[in-house]
Amino acid sequence: MADDHDPTQDESLFPAPSLLPYERWLNDASRGVMLNALEHVSREGLAGEHHFYLTFLTDFPGVDIPARLRAQYPHEMTIVLQHQFWDLKVDRAANTVSVGLSFGGVGSILVIPVQAITGFADPAIRFSLHFAATEPMEEATTPEEPTTGQPEQSEPEESDSSSQVVSLDAFRKKGPSPA
Repeated sequence: MADDHDPTQDESLFPAPSLLPYERWLNDASRGVMLNALEHVSREGLAGEHHFYLTFLTDFPGVDIPARLRAQYPHEMTIVLQHQFWDLKVDRAANTVSVGLSFGGVGSILVIPVQAITGFADPAIRFSLHFAATEPMEEATTPEEPTTGQPEQSEPEESDSSSQVVSLDAFRKKGPSPA
């Protein structure tokens, strides 16, 4: 007897394409778990053997790290929040995480956009999350025209000479012409 709800009968390994953004929603929910953990630690400190690895894209827009670290890690960097870090802050309004760390005995504050973070792990409990980095949404802005106090005169628009209408007949296969 066949089970109509048996997922092993389905040959595909991935869900069917969806018009709903499930992948983005899962990414956002996982990032929320990470942010909750970081906020908890910023208030309460790390308990027991817990510690975090944060992997982020150093070349992502808005990442603020010292130039020497950017030169050493031009694309990606993993930091460890365990014994010596300070001022861990999650700013949900700015969508950033900031933390003070020491690199080679030199203290630095790192500011990381949440969207730049590609990995979060707590090795003490073998917990890890992986995220797809997403580019920040740019707000649509229109350049402001200086106002002169006079109504604008509309000028006829010139035709764009680079725009052309192409006939599909030029691409159709031509058979023998009728004689």
